[in-house]
Amino acid sequence: MADWLDMSERLDLHLDDPVLTIDRREFTVAPVDHNPTNYLNRELSWLSFNARVMAMATDLRTPLLERVKFLAIYAGNLDEFFQVRVSGLRDMVAGEVRFRGPDGRTPDEQLEAIRAAVERLERHRQDIFSNGLLPQLALQGISILGYDELPVDDSKRADAYFDEQVFPVLTPLAVDTGHSFPYISDLSLNLGVRVRRPGDERTRFARVKVPDSLHRLVPLSQDGRFIRIEDLIVAHLDQLFPGLEIVEHLSFRVTRNADLNYADEEADDLLELVEMELRRRRFGNAVRLEIGTSSGDSIRTLLRDELQIEDDDIYVENAFLAMRYLWALMKLERPELRFDDFSPVVPARVANRDEVDLFEVLRNRDLLVHHPYESFAPVIDLLRRAATDPDVLAIKQTLYRTDKNSPIVSALLDAAKAGKQVTAVVELRARFDEKDNIDLATQLQNVGAQVVYGVVGYKTHAKMTLIVRREPDGLIRYAHLSTGNYHAGTARLYSDLGLLTSDPGIGRDLTELFNYLTTGYKPKRKYEKILPAPKLIRHALIERIDREIELST
Repeated sequence: MADWLDMSERLDLHLDDPVLTIDRREFTVAPVDHNPTNYLNRELSWLSFNARVMAMATDLRTPLLERVKFLAIYAGNLDEFFQVRVSGLRDMVAGEVRFRGPDGRTPDEQLEAIRAAVERLERHRQDIFSNGLLPQLALQGISILGYDELPVDDSKRADAYFDEQVFPVLTPLAVDTGHSFPYISDLSLNLGVRVRRPGDERTRFARVKVPDSLHRLVPLSQDGRFIRIEDLIVAHLDQLFPGLEIVEHLSFRVTRNADLNYADEEADDLLELVEMELRRRRFGNAVRLEIGTSSGDSIRTLLRDELQIEDDDIYVENAFLAMRYLWALMKLERPELRFDDFSPVVPARVANRDEVDLFEVLRNRDLLVHHPYESFAPVIDLLRRAATDPDVLAIKQTLYRTDKNSPIVSALLDAAKAGKQVTAVVELRARFDEKDNIDLATQLQNVGAQVVYGVVGYKTHAKMTLIVRREPDGLIRYAHLSTGNYHAGTARLYSDLGLLTSDPGIGRDLTELFNYLTTGYKPKRKYEKILPAPKLIRHALIERIDREIELST
């Protein structure tokens, strides 16, 4: 372990020498001097960010399973990077786009730099896992074993699990004159197998897809021994191909273009456009092929040719294919290897949730909540109260991402069913949540809510709620303003400030802004207290920076 500790302290990741240095305790970023403008490349900068995520897996001050989680987050981030950003550059190359970005690189040159950076990152990632995390997990009694390493009792359990839970759901697909090469779905885990009949020199290729319904890490015990599902399948290939000789096999995974291209300025129906793009995404071009290291050179060549990718798009994984599945280890009942559970506090003014009148609280004074340290509950309580309050006439809200069984959405549905005027600005283009948001829009429309999809050419990405309530002194507008989305889980993870208020100026501003979002017509009046992006905030921020410069001189 001493060697690993020394290595972790020296870990340097130079993505674009010298873009980034990672140390176990601190990170430094040095400027790139590719051209006189000294601009950093956007994609390499993002990879630098993801390198910092990976570096958390080497910080010995972080509990062990949390470090494993950071490696899984890194892997998931990289998947999305290829799905969207690398895919976008591939599209530019295919379209023969030759312009140079702010850093002076063409799309081709960016892809070349990305390849070099990712290869370095992946070498470090595999090293961190194989030489750092795996040995440390083993010291804690948590092991990911190969089939040949299993003790007799574990081997029997694994065999029984395969016979009962795995074998019935596997469907090998052969490739020959009567069977074309199968479609390989995005980010699915697969096995490529070459087989032949005894005495026959000719081989045939078959693909075995690992269904998403199967656990990637198969538990062999309650205390933390696992086998990877692909290793278990490989050990039983003779059951999938009885009477045939297994010549070679290779685990692999394909990443496809998932970057949706919206020409919404020209679209007659944004919903129809998004649905069409979602169908197209399913069959996006392959942009990355990840393969294991088992014998399978001819399979690699076959996959490259069938998927129509270049050798530079192939990444060999020596440690663990699709490391995002390491999230499964976080379910282990090992609290000593995780951060202590954190419970956000409810602000004192609204702590008695069942008794407090939130409308009265906000009439007297604004409430500022700091997430994740303070609870998201006041926001949920306000929406729930508004949904059932007979004096509430209207609720308007933006929805970018929401959680499953969202209490926010339930409140809006209840309000619409109660006959209140409910308007939801649903962002259909929230990446990878498009399908969920289409379903959400349908739910709301089915109960009578007004649903719109925002302003053409822009994404509506904010937490924003406006509640109009009839009170003895007239109509009062209550508001919630913040950044991000109305996902209760997100509010437990990311830093954010949320303002709940009955300020008349903010109420008037939000009325104007919602009218703009629902019609697309530019408001004629200036806002009193808010600065919506992108039209106003940049100019206002620069103006305020200039003012501070003047005051400091």
